[in-house]
Amino acid sequence: MALLHDLATKYKVLSIVGMAKNAGKTTLLNYLIEEAMDEGITLGVTSTGRDGESTDLVTGTEKPRVYLPTDAIVSVPTQLYDLAEAGLEILKMTNYHTSIGPLMLCRVAESGYVQIAGPVITAEHKQMCNEMLCMGAQLVLIDGAIDRKSIAAPEMSDAIILATGAVLSRSMKKVVEETAHTVGLYRLPRLAEGFARDIITQNMTSNKLMLIQNKEIEILNLNTGLGASRLLDDAIDNDTEYVYIPGALTNSVLADIHPAKLGRVKFILKDPTKIFIDSITWQQLRKKKFDVNVLENIKVAAISVNPYAPQGYAFEHEALLAAMQGAIPDVIVVDVKL
Repeated sequence: MALLHDLATKYKVLSIVGMAKNAGKTTLLNYLIEEAMDEGITLGVTSTGRDGESTDLVTGTEKPRVYLPTDAIVSVPTQLYDLAEAGLEILKMTNYHTSIGPLMLCRVAESGYVQIAGPVITAEHKQMCNEMLCMGAQLVLIDGAIDRKSIAAPEMSDAIILATGAVLSRSMKKVVEETAHTVGLYRLPRLAEGFARDIITQNMTSNKLMLIQNKEIEILNLNTGLGASRLLDDAIDNDTEYVYIPGALTNSVLADIHPAKLGRVKFILKDPTKIFIDSITWQQLRKKKFDVNVLENIKVAAISVNPYAPQGYAFEHEALLAAMQGAIPDVIVVDVKL
């Protein structure tokens, strides 16, 4: 398949994003690590949570362990160093911290199983990935914690691999629709270069809602649209061209905005991870000509599908693969077990 070889020629940092727990994120990570061994690619490996333990600390269920080859660069909390079955050479004691203590950057001197973790702050994670690249990693893989949607944010990595599967629903059609919806959100168009983009970027530090019209900006005394839908409706007039929302975009943010205004004004978000609207509601909004741009969108490099669900049901491998490829034809779709 040589999936990793293809990705390594295009990207330096990849995030593995799971659409739900048990979507096959760690299985995908292990598959990519095996490919790296076959292809002779030196990996950097880190996580936004804690990974590599044999039992899920939340659910108590068994989970795949992480096996790292010689020369891989890995981020390991000091408290987990002695638990590694791999031989680890400490390259650097960092100033980055996790929920279980400070982090070390290590080189795998002898292959084996390792428990990994990474910084809790996005900016620190990006900086640490750059350090891994400087230490000799050719590609850095970030295993994302399922409870942190920010792992998909464009400032985190060059692109993502989306892990999805049967755990989302007993209906294969629903699994495919939800995955296609997520990919569609991640690919929302970037706001074009020009006055609106420039003025929003210049005023982003205010972290306030902004209205733009006739080459002028009005900064509202609102940090979020949550609970402010009626106020936002009152603020939007016939001249309003753009509305920038710094926080989450939810159904409640839009609930009291007049449909005519929803179809006329362009809404701007920092990135697609700010959207928390289900696929059915999103389709209804789009029919009303609801238009959203983002300052930065998210590159989906590949999709991994897992036909098994921990609840005990499963889809036929080839059927799920074909359905996903049919719905999202321009993205690589793989079933690493198949």
